[in-house]
Amino acid sequence: MSSEREPGMTDVQRTVLAITLVPLFMSLLSVSIVNVVLPSIEEGLGAGPSGLQWVLTGYTLAFGVVLVAAGRAGDLFGRAPMFIVGVALFGLASLVAGFAPNTFVLNVARVVMGLGSGFLNPQTVGLIQQYFQGAQRGRAFGMFGAVVGISVAIGPVLGGALVALLGADWGWRASFLINVPFAVVSILYAIRSLPRSAWRALPEEGAAATAEVPGEQSALRPRPGLRGVDLDPIGMVLLALGTLAVMFPFLQLDAGAWVWSVLGLGVLLIIAWVRWEAAYRRRGRAPMVDLALFSTRSFANGSLLIALYFMGMTSVWVVSAIYLQSGLGRSALEAGIVGLPAAILSALSSAVAGRYVFRFGRPIVLGGILVLLLGLVTSVGAVLLHERAGTSIWWLLLTLSFVGLGQGATISPNQTLTLADVPLRYAGSAGGVLQTGQRIGTAIGIALITAVFFAIRAEAGWTPAFVGALCVISGIVVLSGAVGVVDWLQGRRPTRDPGA
Repeated sequence: MSSEREPGMTDVQRTVLAITLVPLFMSLLSVSIVNVVLPSIEEGLGAGPSGLQWVLTGYTLAFGVVLVAAGRAGDLFGRAPMFIVGVALFGLASLVAGFAPNTFVLNVARVVMGLGSGFLNPQTVGLIQQYFQGAQRGRAFGMFGAVVGISVAIGPVLGGALVALLGADWGWRASFLINVPFAVVSILYAIRSLPRSAWRALPEEGAAATAEVPGEQSALRPRPGLRGVDLDPIGMVLLALGTLAVMFPFLQLDAGAWVWSVLGLGVLLIIAWVRWEAAYRRRGRAPMVDLALFSTRSFANGSLLIALYFMGMTSVWVVSAIYLQSGLGRSALEAGIVGLPAAILSALSSAVAGRYVFRFGRPIVLGGILVLLLGLVTSVGAVLLHERAGTSIWWLLLTLSFVGLGQGATISPNQTLTLADVPLRYAGSAGGVLQTGQRIGTAIGIALITAVFFAIRAEAGWTPAFVGALCVISGIVVLSGAVGVVDWLQGRRPTRDPGA
Protein backbone atom coordinates (compact mmCIF):
# COMPACT_ATOMS: atom_id res chain seq x y z
CA MET A 1 0.00 0.00 0.00
CA SER A 2 1.89 2.99 -1.23
CA SER A 3 1.34 6.56 -0.17
CA GLU A 4 0.18 7.37 -3.71
CA ARG A 5 -2.68 4.95 -3.43
CA GLU A 6 -3.63 6.09 0.10
CA PRO A 7 -2.37 9.72 0.21
CA GLY A 8 -3.74 10.47 3.67
CA MET A 9 -2.52 7.28 5.36
CA THR A 10 0.29 7.47 7.91
CA ASP A 11 2.99 4.88 8.46
CA VAL A 12 1.25 3.75 11.65
CA GLN A 13 -2.03 3.23 9.78
CA ARG A 14 -0.36 1.29 6.97
CA THR A 15 1.38 -0.90 9.54
CA VAL A 16 -1.86 -1.64 11.41
CA LEU A 17 -3.62 -2.72 8.23
CA ALA A 18 -0.70 -4.78 6.91
CA ILE A 19 -0.39 -6.68 10.19
CA THR A 20 -4.07 -7.31 10.91
CA LEU A 21 -5.74 -7.98 7.57
CA VAL A 22 -3.64 -10.99 6.55
CA PRO A 23 -4.48 -13.13 9.62
CA LEU A 24 -8.08 -11.92 9.30
CA PHE A 25 -8.15 -13.22 5.74
CA MET A 26 -6.68 -16.59 6.73
CA SER A 27 -9.10 -17.02 9.64
CA LEU A 28 -12.15 -16.37 7.44
CA LEU A 29 -10.71 -18.46 4.62
CA SER A 30 -10.67 -21.38 7.04
CA VAL A 31 -14.47 -21.20 7.18
CA SER A 32 -15.08 -21.53 3.45
CA ILE A 33 -12.15 -23.68 2.31
CA VAL A 34 -13.25 -26.68 4.39
CA ASN A 35 -16.51 -27.07 2.44
CA VAL A 36 -14.55 -28.24 -0.60
CA VAL A 37 -11.95 -30.46 1.11
CA LEU A 38 -14.42 -32.41 3.32
CA PRO A 39 -14.64 -35.35 0.87
CA SER A 40 -10.84 -35.60 0.90
CA ILE A 41 -10.80 -35.58 4.72
CA GLU A 42 -13.40 -38.34 4.70
CA GLU A 43 -11.23 -40.39 2.36
CA GLY A 44 -7.93 -39.67 4.12
CA LEU A 45 -8.99 -40.20 7.73
CA GLY A 46 -11.97 -42.49 7.23
CA ALA A 47 -14.13 -39.93 9.02
CA GLY A 48 -17.81 -40.65 9.50
CA PRO A 49 -20.63 -38.12 9.12
CA SER A 50 -20.46 -37.04 12.77
CA GLY A 51 -16.72 -36.47 12.63
CA LEU A 52 -16.98 -34.50 9.41
CA GLN A 53 -19.77 -32.36 10.81
CA TRP A 54 -17.59 -31.32 13.74
CA VAL A 55 -14.79 -30.29 11.41
CA LEU A 56 -17.22 -27.57 10.34
CA THR A 57 -19.18 -26.88 13.51
CA GLY A 58 -16.33 -27.03 16.04
CA TYR A 59 -14.60 -24.11 14.35
CA THR A 60 -17.80 -22.11 13.92
CA LEU A 61 -18.97 -22.59 17.52
CA ALA A 62 -15.63 -21.70 19.09
CA PHE A 63 -15.29 -18.70 16.76
CA GLY A 64 -18.69 -17.30 17.70
CA VAL A 65 -18.56 -18.01 21.42
CA VAL A 66 -15.45 -15.95 22.29
CA LEU A 67 -15.86 -12.92 20.01
CA VAL A 68 -17.38 -10.48 22.50
CA ALA A 69 -15.28 -11.56 25.48
CA ALA A 70 -12.10 -11.38 23.38
CA GLY A 71 -13.08 -7.95 22.11
CA ARG A 72 -13.60 -6.69 25.64
CA ALA A 73 -10.29 -8.22 26.72
CA GLY A 74 -8.61 -6.20 23.99
CA ASP A 75 -10.32 -3.05 25.25
CA LEU A 76 -9.06 -3.74 28.79
CA PHE A 77 -5.58 -5.14 28.27
CA GLY A 78 -4.53 -3.75 24.91
CA ARG A 79 -5.46 -5.01 21.47
CA ALA A 80 -1.98 -5.99 20.33
CA PRO A 81 -1.41 -8.70 22.98
CA MET A 82 -4.89 -10.17 22.42
CA PHE A 83 -4.31 -10.12 18.66
CA ILE A 84 -1.05 -12.03 19.07
CA VAL A 85 -2.72 -14.58 21.36
CA GLY A 86 -5.35 -15.16 18.68
CA VAL A 87 -2.88 -15.50 15.82
CA ALA A 88 -0.68 -17.85 17.87
CA LEU A 89 -3.62 -20.12 18.76
CA PHE A 90 -4.81 -20.11 15.16
CA GLY A 91 -1.37 -20.86 13.71
CA LEU A 92 -0.46 -23.60 16.19
CA ALA A 93 -3.82 -25.32 15.80
CA SER A 94 -3.51 -25.12 12.00
CA LEU A 95 -0.20 -26.95 12.25
CA VAL A 96 -1.75 -29.68 14.39
CA ALA A 97 -4.74 -29.95 12.04
CA GLY A 98 -2.47 -30.31 9.02
CA PHE A 99 -0.72 -33.32 10.54
CA ALA A 100 -3.74 -34.77 12.37
CA PRO A 101 -3.53 -38.59 12.47
CA ASN A 102 -7.23 -39.07 13.13
CA THR A 103 -10.58 -37.28 13.22
CA PHE A 104 -10.48 -36.61 16.97
CA VAL A 105 -7.20 -34.68 16.80
CA LEU A 106 -8.44 -32.78 13.76
CA ASN A 107 -11.64 -31.74 15.50
CA VAL A 108 -9.83 -30.58 18.64
CA ALA A 109 -7.44 -28.58 16.46
CA ARG A 110 -10.35 -27.02 14.60
CA VAL A 111 -11.93 -25.90 17.89
CA VAL A 112 -8.66 -24.23 18.93
CA MET A 113 -8.41 -22.63 15.47
CA GLY A 114 -11.88 -21.20 16.05
CA LEU A 115 -10.84 -19.81 19.43
CA GLY A 116 -7.84 -18.15 17.80
CA SER A 117 -10.05 -16.62 15.12
CA GLY A 118 -12.45 -15.40 17.78
CA PHE A 119 -9.61 -13.64 19.57
CA LEU A 120 -7.99 -11.95 16.57
CA ASN A 121 -11.09 -10.78 14.67
CA PRO A 122 -12.44 -8.20 17.16
CA GLN A 123 -8.93 -6.82 17.70
CA THR A 124 -8.78 -6.02 13.99
CA VAL A 125 -12.01 -4.04 14.26
CA GLY A 126 -10.81 -2.31 17.45
CA LEU A 127 -7.45 -1.34 15.94
CA ILE A 128 -9.12 0.17 12.89
CA GLN A 129 -11.43 2.15 15.19
CA GLN A 130 -8.45 3.26 17.24
CA TYR A 131 -6.13 4.43 14.46
CA PHE A 132 -8.50 5.64 11.75
CA GLN A 133 -11.04 8.45 11.81
CA GLY A 134 -13.48 9.94 9.33
CA ALA A 135 -13.01 9.11 5.64
CA GLN A 136 -9.85 7.15 6.40
CA ARG A 137 -11.84 4.84 8.65
CA GLY A 138 -14.26 4.26 5.78
CA ARG A 139 -11.35 3.31 3.53
CA ALA A 140 -9.89 0.99 6.16
CA PHE A 141 -13.23 -0.77 6.64
CA GLY A 142 -13.49 -0.90 2.86
CA MET A 143 -10.33 -3.01 2.87
CA PHE A 144 -11.73 -5.02 5.78
CA GLY A 145 -14.88 -5.73 3.79
CA ALA A 146 -12.83 -6.70 0.76
CA VAL A 147 -10.98 -9.26 2.86
CA VAL A 148 -14.28 -10.70 4.13
CA GLY A 149 -15.74 -10.96 0.63
CA ILE A 150 -12.65 -12.44 -0.98
CA SER A 151 -12.12 -15.00 1.78
CA VAL A 152 -15.66 -16.36 1.43
CA ALA A 153 -15.47 -16.68 -2.36
CA ILE A 154 -11.82 -17.68 -2.79
CA GLY A 155 -11.85 -20.49 -0.21
CA PRO A 156 -13.54 -23.06 -2.47
CA VAL A 157 -11.22 -22.14 -5.36
CA LEU A 158 -8.10 -22.55 -3.25
CA GLY A 159 -9.34 -25.77 -1.64
CA GLY A 160 -10.18 -27.29 -5.00
CA ALA A 161 -6.81 -26.23 -6.43
CA LEU A 162 -4.85 -27.74 -3.52
CA VAL A 163 -6.67 -31.06 -3.85
CA ALA A 164 -6.13 -31.05 -7.62
CA LEU A 165 -2.41 -30.25 -7.32
CA LEU A 166 -1.40 -32.27 -4.25
CA GLY A 167 -3.90 -35.12 -4.25
CA ALA A 168 -6.67 -35.92 -1.82
CA ASP A 169 -4.58 -36.49 1.34
CA TRP A 170 -2.00 -33.70 1.12
CA GLY A 171 -4.54 -31.39 -0.49
CA TRP A 172 -6.76 -31.14 2.58
CA ARG A 173 -3.74 -31.05 4.89
CA ALA A 174 -2.27 -28.16 2.92
CA SER A 175 -5.52 -26.23 3.35
CA PHE A 176 -4.62 -26.01 7.07
CA LEU A 177 -0.82 -25.88 6.86
CA ILE A 178 -0.95 -22.85 4.56
CA ASN A 179 -1.98 -20.78 7.59
CA VAL A 180 1.21 -21.50 9.57
CA PRO A 181 3.82 -19.33 7.78
CA PHE A 182 1.39 -16.40 7.64
CA ALA A 183 0.76 -16.72 11.38
CA VAL A 184 4.49 -16.79 12.22
CA VAL A 185 5.27 -13.75 10.07
CA SER A 186 2.27 -11.86 11.43
CA ILE A 187 3.32 -12.45 15.05
CA LEU A 188 6.91 -11.36 14.43
CA TYR A 189 5.80 -8.30 12.49
CA ALA A 190 3.24 -7.36 15.17
CA ILE A 191 5.78 -7.61 18.02
CA ARG A 192 8.26 -5.51 16.06
CA SER A 193 6.01 -2.91 14.48
CA LEU A 194 2.65 -2.35 16.18
CA PRO A 195 2.63 1.07 17.91
CA ARG A 196 3.00 1.42 21.64
CA SER A 197 -0.57 2.46 22.30
CA ALA A 198 -1.84 -0.82 20.81
CA TRP A 199 -0.18 -2.68 23.68
CA ARG A 200 -2.14 -1.00 26.45
CA ALA A 201 -5.73 -0.22 27.31
CA LEU A 202 -7.19 3.10 26.29
CA PRO A 203 -8.22 5.54 28.99
CA GLU A 204 -11.77 4.95 30.16
CA GLU A 205 -12.74 8.52 29.33
CA GLY A 206 -12.44 10.15 25.94
CA ALA A 207 -13.22 8.78 22.53
CA ALA A 208 -10.24 10.18 20.71
CA ALA A 209 -7.68 7.73 19.53
CA THR A 210 -4.41 7.64 21.40
CA ALA A 211 -2.05 9.89 19.52
CA GLU A 212 1.18 8.51 18.21
CA VAL A 213 4.32 10.54 18.77
CA PRO A 214 6.09 11.11 15.42
CA GLY A 215 8.97 8.74 15.07
CA GLU A 216 7.81 6.62 18.00
CA GLN A 217 9.40 3.20 18.09
CA SER A 218 7.13 0.22 18.72
CA ALA A 219 7.80 -1.64 21.93
CA LEU A 220 6.21 -4.01 24.33
CA ARG A 221 4.69 -1.97 27.12
CA PRO A 222 3.54 -3.02 30.56
CA ARG A 223 -0.10 -4.03 30.42
CA PRO A 224 -2.64 -3.65 33.19
CA GLY A 225 -2.90 -6.61 35.45
CA LEU A 226 -6.07 -8.00 36.92
CA ARG A 227 -5.97 -5.55 39.82
CA GLY A 228 -8.24 -2.61 39.07
CA VAL A 229 -9.57 -4.10 35.83
CA ASP A 230 -13.28 -4.91 35.70
CA LEU A 231 -13.48 -8.17 33.76
CA ASP A 232 -17.18 -8.87 34.38
CA PRO A 233 -16.53 -12.66 34.41
CA ILE A 234 -20.16 -13.60 35.04
CA GLY A 235 -21.24 -11.55 32.04
CA MET A 236 -18.59 -13.22 29.91
CA VAL A 237 -19.69 -16.71 30.92
CA LEU A 238 -23.41 -16.00 30.46
CA LEU A 239 -22.94 -14.58 26.97
CA ALA A 240 -20.52 -17.34 25.91
CA LEU A 241 -22.87 -20.10 27.06
CA GLY A 242 -25.89 -18.33 25.57
CA THR A 243 -24.21 -17.90 22.20
CA LEU A 244 -23.10 -21.53 22.22
CA ALA A 245 -26.61 -22.75 23.05
CA VAL A 246 -28.26 -20.58 20.38
CA MET A 247 -25.85 -21.66 17.62
CA PHE A 248 -25.60 -25.35 18.52
CA PRO A 249 -29.05 -26.55 17.34
CA PHE A 250 -28.57 -25.02 13.90
CA LEU A 251 -25.24 -26.79 13.51
CA GLN A 252 -26.57 -30.16 14.73
CA LEU A 253 -29.91 -30.54 12.94
CA ASP A 254 -29.57 -34.33 12.75
CA ALA A 255 -29.15 -34.70 16.52
CA GLY A 256 -32.86 -35.17 17.20
CA ALA A 257 -35.73 -33.13 18.60
CA TRP A 258 -33.99 -32.66 21.96
CA VAL A 259 -31.60 -30.19 20.37
CA TRP A 260 -34.29 -27.51 20.24
CA SER A 261 -34.47 -27.46 24.02
CA VAL A 262 -30.87 -26.23 23.88
CA LEU A 263 -32.07 -23.27 21.79
CA GLY A 264 -34.61 -22.41 24.47
CA LEU A 265 -31.88 -22.57 27.10
CA GLY A 266 -29.74 -20.28 24.95
CA VAL A 267 -32.49 -17.67 24.73
CA LEU A 268 -32.92 -17.76 28.53
CA LEU A 269 -29.16 -17.35 29.01
CA ILE A 270 -29.09 -14.34 26.66
CA ILE A 271 -31.98 -12.76 28.60
CA ALA A 272 -30.12 -13.45 31.86
CA TRP A 273 -26.99 -11.86 30.37
CA VAL A 274 -28.89 -8.70 29.38
CA ARG A 275 -30.37 -8.38 32.87
CA TRP A 276 -26.98 -9.01 34.48
CA GLU A 277 -25.23 -6.38 32.35
CA ALA A 278 -27.90 -3.78 33.20
CA ALA A 279 -27.66 -4.56 36.92
CA TYR A 280 -23.85 -4.54 36.75
CA ARG A 281 -23.88 -1.05 35.25
CA ARG A 282 -26.37 0.22 37.85
CA ARG A 283 -23.90 -0.83 40.55
CA GLY A 284 -21.34 1.50 39.00
CA ARG A 285 -19.29 -1.31 37.42
CA ALA A 286 -18.08 -1.56 33.80
CA PRO A 287 -20.03 -4.31 31.97
CA MET A 288 -18.41 -6.29 29.15
CA VAL A 289 -20.91 -4.69 26.75
CA ASP A 290 -22.47 -1.34 27.47
CA LEU A 291 -26.13 -2.01 26.62
CA ALA A 292 -26.53 1.69 25.93
CA LEU A 293 -24.86 0.88 22.60
CA PHE A 294 -28.15 -0.65 21.46
CA SER A 295 -29.94 2.65 22.03
CA THR A 296 -27.68 4.12 19.35
CA ARG A 297 -29.69 3.91 16.14
CA SER A 298 -26.74 3.29 13.82
CA PHE A 299 -25.33 0.47 15.95
CA ALA A 300 -28.64 -1.32 16.64
CA ASN A 301 -29.93 -1.12 13.07
CA GLY A 302 -26.58 -1.89 11.47
CA SER A 303 -26.07 -4.95 13.67
CA LEU A 304 -29.51 -6.33 12.78
CA LEU A 305 -29.03 -5.56 9.09
CA ILE A 306 -25.75 -7.43 8.80
CA ALA A 307 -26.97 -10.39 10.88
CA LEU A 308 -29.87 -10.85 8.46
CA TYR A 309 -27.53 -10.32 5.52
CA PHE A 310 -25.18 -13.10 6.65
CA MET A 311 -28.18 -15.33 7.38
CA GLY A 312 -28.97 -15.20 3.68
CA MET A 313 -25.90 -14.49 1.62
CA THR A 314 -23.38 -16.89 3.16
CA SER A 315 -25.46 -19.81 1.88
CA VAL A 316 -25.19 -18.71 -1.76
CA TRP A 317 -21.76 -20.25 -2.10
CA VAL A 318 -22.72 -23.41 -0.19
CA VAL A 319 -25.79 -23.98 -2.36
CA SER A 320 -23.88 -23.21 -5.57
CA ALA A 321 -21.09 -25.64 -4.68
CA ILE A 322 -23.52 -28.46 -3.85
CA TYR A 323 -25.58 -27.84 -6.99
CA LEU A 324 -22.58 -27.78 -9.33
CA GLN A 325 -20.80 -30.79 -7.81
CA SER A 326 -23.65 -33.10 -6.78
CA GLY A 327 -26.28 -31.90 -9.20
CA LEU A 328 -24.22 -31.35 -12.36
CA GLY A 329 -21.17 -33.51 -11.64
CA ARG A 330 -18.64 -30.68 -11.82
CA SER A 331 -15.31 -30.87 -10.00
CA ALA A 332 -14.54 -29.06 -6.76
CA LEU A 333 -12.21 -26.74 -8.65
CA GLU A 334 -14.89 -25.86 -11.21
CA ALA A 335 -17.38 -25.22 -8.44
CA GLY A 336 -14.90 -22.91 -6.77
CA ILE A 337 -14.02 -21.00 -9.94
CA VAL A 338 -17.65 -19.91 -10.35
CA GLY A 339 -17.16 -17.58 -7.39
CA LEU A 340 -13.82 -16.13 -8.49
CA PRO A 341 -15.11 -13.11 -10.47
CA ALA A 342 -17.46 -12.35 -7.59
CA ALA A 343 -14.50 -12.30 -5.18
CA ILE A 344 -12.54 -9.89 -7.38
CA LEU A 345 -15.49 -7.54 -7.82
CA SER A 346 -16.27 -7.73 -4.11
CA ALA A 347 -12.78 -6.46 -3.31
CA LEU A 348 -13.06 -3.63 -5.83
CA SER A 349 -16.54 -2.48 -4.82
CA SER A 350 -15.65 -2.70 -1.14
CA ALA A 351 -12.67 -0.39 -1.60
CA VAL A 352 -14.74 2.10 -3.62
CA ALA A 353 -17.66 2.01 -1.18
CA GLY A 354 -15.29 2.60 1.72
CA ARG A 355 -14.10 5.82 0.12
CA TYR A 356 -17.60 7.23 -0.34
CA VAL A 357 -19.49 5.87 2.67
CA PHE A 358 -19.55 9.19 4.55
CA ARG A 359 -20.63 11.07 1.46
CA PHE A 360 -23.63 8.86 0.70
CA GLY A 361 -24.30 7.15 4.06
CA ARG A 362 -26.85 4.34 4.32
CA PRO A 363 -28.04 4.60 0.67
CA ILE A 364 -24.73 3.11 -0.46
CA VAL A 365 -25.58 -0.03 1.56
CA LEU A 366 -29.08 -0.13 0.10
CA GLY A 367 -27.61 0.16 -3.39
CA GLY A 368 -25.37 -2.80 -2.65
CA ILE A 369 -28.36 -4.87 -1.53
CA LEU A 370 -30.23 -4.03 -4.75
CA VAL A 371 -27.25 -5.22 -6.80
CA LEU A 372 -27.17 -8.40 -4.71
CA LEU A 373 -30.81 -9.06 -5.50
CA LEU A 374 -30.12 -8.54 -9.19
CA GLY A 375 -27.39 -11.18 -8.97
CA LEU A 376 -29.66 -13.65 -7.22
CA VAL A 377 -32.52 -13.19 -9.71
CA THR A 378 -30.27 -13.51 -12.76
CA SER A 379 -28.59 -16.60 -11.26
CA VAL A 380 -32.01 -18.25 -11.00
CA GLY A 381 -32.57 -17.34 -14.65
CA ALA A 382 -29.20 -18.77 -15.70
CA VAL A 383 -29.93 -22.12 -14.04
CA LEU A 384 -33.45 -22.32 -15.49
CA LEU A 385 -32.15 -21.54 -18.99
CA HIS A 386 -29.44 -24.18 -18.58
CA GLU A 387 -32.03 -26.84 -17.78
CA ARG A 388 -34.71 -25.83 -20.27
CA ALA A 389 -32.77 -24.34 -23.18
CA GLY A 390 -29.36 -25.94 -22.79
CA THR A 391 -27.44 -22.69 -22.31
CA SER A 392 -24.04 -22.87 -20.62
CA ILE A 393 -24.02 -23.10 -16.84
CA TRP A 394 -20.99 -20.82 -16.94
CA TRP A 395 -23.32 -17.84 -17.26
CA LEU A 396 -23.24 -18.11 -13.46
CA LEU A 397 -19.81 -16.50 -13.65
CA LEU A 398 -21.55 -13.32 -14.78
CA THR A 399 -24.67 -13.45 -12.64
CA LEU A 400 -22.83 -14.26 -9.43
CA SER A 401 -20.49 -11.37 -10.21
CA PHE A 402 -23.37 -9.06 -9.33
CA VAL A 403 -23.55 -10.84 -5.98
CA GLY A 404 -19.87 -10.06 -5.36
CA LEU A 405 -20.28 -6.47 -6.53
CA GLY A 406 -23.19 -5.92 -4.16
CA GLN A 407 -21.46 -7.74 -1.33
CA GLY A 408 -18.54 -5.32 -1.33
CA ALA A 409 -20.91 -2.35 -1.31
CA THR A 410 -22.84 -3.79 1.64
CA ILE A 411 -20.42 -5.25 4.20
CA SER A 412 -17.72 -2.60 4.55
CA PRO A 413 -19.97 0.52 4.49
CA ASN A 414 -22.32 -1.09 7.00
CA GLN A 415 -19.38 -1.88 9.28
CA THR A 416 -18.26 1.74 9.15
CA LEU A 417 -21.73 3.19 9.74
CA THR A 418 -22.60 0.71 12.51
CA LEU A 419 -19.49 1.49 14.56
CA ALA A 420 -19.34 5.22 13.77
CA ASP A 421 -20.83 6.37 17.09
CA VAL A 422 -19.35 3.66 19.34
CA PRO A 423 -17.02 5.02 22.08
CA LEU A 424 -13.48 3.94 21.39
CA ARG A 425 -13.11 2.24 24.78
CA TYR A 426 -15.86 -0.21 23.71
CA ALA A 427 -14.69 -0.64 20.12
CA GLY A 428 -13.46 -4.20 20.67
CA SER A 429 -16.55 -5.50 22.45
CA ALA A 430 -18.85 -3.68 20.00
CA GLY A 431 -16.98 -5.26 17.11
CA GLY A 432 -17.37 -8.60 18.86
CA VAL A 433 -21.14 -8.09 19.18
CA LEU A 434 -21.34 -7.20 15.48
CA GLN A 435 -19.40 -10.29 14.42
CA THR A 436 -21.28 -12.56 16.84
CA GLY A 437 -24.49 -11.54 15.12
CA GLN A 438 -22.89 -12.45 11.81
CA ARG A 439 -21.82 -15.88 13.08
CA ILE A 440 -25.27 -16.64 14.55
CA GLY A 441 -26.92 -15.41 11.36
CA THR A 442 -24.61 -17.61 9.28
CA ALA A 443 -25.34 -20.70 11.40
CA ILE A 444 -29.12 -20.20 11.26
CA GLY A 445 -29.09 -19.33 7.56
CA ILE A 446 -27.03 -22.29 6.41
CA ALA A 447 -29.17 -24.68 8.47
CA LEU A 448 -32.43 -23.20 7.20
CA ILE A 449 -31.47 -22.80 3.55
CA THR A 450 -29.72 -26.14 3.11
CA ALA A 451 -32.73 -27.82 4.76
CA VAL A 452 -34.98 -26.14 2.18
CA PHE A 453 -32.55 -27.07 -0.59
CA PHE A 454 -32.44 -30.78 0.24
CA ALA A 455 -36.18 -30.98 0.95
CA ILE A 456 -36.98 -29.62 -2.52
CA ARG A 457 -34.24 -31.78 -4.04
CA ALA A 458 -35.90 -34.92 -2.66
CA GLU A 459 -39.28 -33.93 -4.11
CA ALA A 460 -38.49 -32.14 -7.37
CA GLY A 461 -34.81 -32.35 -8.33
CA TRP A 462 -31.65 -30.28 -8.34
CA THR A 463 -32.74 -27.27 -10.37
CA PRO A 464 -35.94 -26.57 -8.37
CA ALA A 465 -33.84 -27.00 -5.22
CA PHE A 466 -31.37 -24.35 -6.37
CA VAL A 467 -34.18 -22.00 -7.39
CA GLY A 468 -36.07 -22.51 -4.12
CA ALA A 469 -32.96 -21.91 -2.01
CA LEU A 470 -32.13 -18.68 -3.84
CA CYS A 471 -35.72 -17.50 -3.41
CA VAL A 472 -35.42 -17.98 0.36
CA ILE A 473 -32.07 -16.18 0.34
CA SER A 474 -33.62 -13.31 -1.63
CA GLY A 475 -36.41 -13.00 0.91
CA ILE A 476 -33.93 -12.74 3.79
CA VAL A 477 -31.88 -10.16 1.87
CA VAL A 478 -35.03 -8.10 1.31
CA LEU A 479 -35.60 -8.11 5.10
CA SER A 480 -32.02 -6.93 5.56
CA GLY A 481 -32.65 -4.12 3.10
CA ALA A 482 -35.87 -3.18 4.91
CA VAL A 483 -33.87 -2.62 8.10
CA GLY A 484 -31.54 -0.37 6.12
CA VAL A 485 -34.46 1.62 4.75
CA VAL A 486 -35.86 2.10 8.27
CA ASP A 487 -32.45 3.27 9.52
CA TRP A 488 -32.15 5.70 6.62
CA LEU A 489 -35.62 7.14 7.18
CA GLN A 490 -35.01 7.47 10.92
CA GLY A 491 -31.88 9.51 10.33
CA ARG A 492 -32.58 13.22 10.76
CA ARG A 493 -29.55 14.18 8.70
CA PRO A 494 -26.87 12.52 6.55
CA THR A 495 -24.57 10.12 8.42
CA ARG A 496 -22.27 12.03 10.73
CA ASP A 497 -18.58 11.78 9.99
CA PRO A 498 -17.01 10.98 13.39
CA GLY A 499 -13.72 12.46 12.22
CA ALA A 500 -15.26 15.83 11.41
